[in-house]
Amino acid sequence: MTDALSLVDDWGPEKIVVVSHRRTGMKGVLVIDNTARGVGKGGTRMSPTVSVGEVARLARVMTWKWASVDLFYGGAKAGVVADPASPDKEAILRAFARALSNEVPREYVMGLDMGLTEDDAAIIQDELGDRGAAVGTPDHLGGVAYDKLGVTGFGVAEAADAAAQYLQLPLNGARVALQGFGAVGLAAALRFAELGATVVAVSTARGALHDPSGLDVRGLQAAREEHGDDFVTRHRQGTHIPPGQELAVDCDVLVPAALQDVIDDATAHRIKARLVVEGANLPTSPLAQSILAERGIAVLPDFVANAGGVVAAAFAMDARYSGFRPETPTIFETISKRLRANAVTVLEEARRCATTPHIAGRGLAEERVRAAMRSKGRLPA
Repeated sequence: MTDALSLVDDWGPEKIVVVSHRRTGMKGVLVIDNTARGVGKGGTRMSPTVSVGEVARLARVMTWKWASVDLFYGGAKAGVVADPASPDKEAILRAFARALSNEVPREYVMGLDMGLTEDDAAIIQDELGDRGAAVGTPDHLGGVAYDKLGVTGFGVAEAADAAAQYLQLPLNGARVALQGFGAVGLAAALRFAELGATVVAVSTARGALHDPSGLDVRGLQAAREEHGDDFVTRHRQGTHIPPGQELAVDCDVLVPAALQDVIDDATAHRIKARLVVEGANLPTSPLAQSILAERGIAVLPDFVANAGGVVAAAFAMDARYSGFRPETPTIFETISKRLRANAVTVLEEARRCATTPHIAGRGLAEERVRAAMRSKGRLPA
């Protein structure tokens, strides 16, 4: 079991709240990492394996992600220990929201992460009687429908395109392999195809498909809509390979867009891509990052590459109490502009400092957070 006090360092967490409800069996945790730049904002996930340590790691990622795109919110994350397929999901979620009514929305605004849907965000708002309690609600309730719009995956591809150009690797014609074909992976694949790239591999928890000559992304999208994750075992395109093998196929750009901790030191030695773009949070271990750097493989960090979701969330935060929806074209234009610029800035800083993009990018984000902490008197005299 994680000792919560052992998680505290110079940046946070500022608050860890563990809650439970005997009748529903709800157990959950909120980690508010650092609010020097604004109120805590990050997704809420639901999984049987949620832990305090996991949520704390993700809350820290949010601190760097907000600072990296220079938007004025703080890092936070929440998690509910439950199966999102449970028939008691709504009761558990309502109990979780009630238990955090002292913190939400004054200190933390809930959002969507693994296991939660747009309707779940609406349930949180309903339970607390406050439109400001959560973002990510359905479009018909005035929300920014992240998954429907595919904002995170779109941003991953835009950041990848900018990084590839910086590395003199034209994305038009480049071979892209994606781990994950959910909300992020699918949207990224569609945008990669629009940018002229060839998607050679995709995967789900059921397995992976690989075709060196390229997969029909639209065809895969239709198959996924019909069969869910099982489409990879039913589809006739390409060669079926075991899950995880897609990380090692021959490609120019690799996008881990599913789970965290999937690229360790052993996997890093097998990767053939020239550029790794982190579509998921925390997919690459620090040792793996160093190995990839030694092999001359650039890695675009998660807090840079998948920040399209937080840019969209910033629009949603502004619109919580408004009668007007944010303009969708403006959201996409802002994601493209900010993520493309940030990708190049981080890669340039890594080259200048002769370090990894993770270290360089985090250094830039840290300085922004440190400046805010200094101005607010949160640092030692």
